[in-house]
Amino acid sequence: MARLGGRLVLQHVSLAIPGGAITAIVGRSGAGKTTLIRTLNGLVRPCSGTVQVAGVGTLDGPQSWRAHRRRTATVFQDHALIGRLSAIDNVLLGLADQRHPLSLLPWPRTLRQRAATALDSVGLLARAEAPVCKLSGGERQRVGLARALVRDPALLLADEPFASVDPALVGQLSRDFRAAVWQCGLTVVIVLHQLDIALSIADRIIGLVDGHVAFDGPPCAFDSAARGRVFHNLRALSPLPKDAP
Repeated sequence: MARLGGRLVLQHVSLAIPGGAITAIVGRSGAGKTTLIRTLNGLVRPCSGTVQVAGVGTLDGPQSWRAHRRRTATVFQDHALIGRLSAIDNVLLGLADQRHPLSLLPWPRTLRQRAATALDSVGLLARAEAPVCKLSGGERQRVGLARALVRDPALLLADEPFASVDPALVGQLSRDFRAAVWQCGLTVVIVLHQLDIALSIADRIIGLVDGHVAFDGPPCAFDSAARGRVFHNLRALSPLPKDAP
């Protein structure tokens, strides 16, 4: 269980996230999707129950949470970038825990090479020195993804990363996202409000309703009955792709 602002948001949620796969969290606004992501990265602590991570164990104290965070990266909905800095400098912030926080020295060459490789993996190496404030929404989204990938995480969490991207670009960016995470062999948990994108990129769908798990299974099993349970009103859904179930 997890509370937010004194309100019980997640209730009796029992999940086992598969390794090396993309798990999409879907549901109506207020269902608890973002709270679930924030619980997985430690920004919200469960008020009852436990979080267990392979290779770390139960997250029950500062030491285990630190070990988990070193293996985890998060892509935020607003990208959380610094506009005046270049794309590569924003990516380097993902490695900030690897040097002294008050250091005035230039970033070491090895870390800059890692940042350049991360930008290259999302097709943005040519824009490495461009200020983020000059980039498009889709490019900023890819910088946010590169900043997460530069950490070489075992777990990647993403909270509606395509929400502020031009709808015309979402399809291509979602395919780029899937290619990048597959290339790195990551375990991914991603919150999406675009159901068609969730069905196209995810290996597994989790549907939340009022803080409860209403569906947990492969995209091919997320049929009209399951969508009705999760969203209540099928007319409110995004159009499904032609090859969707």
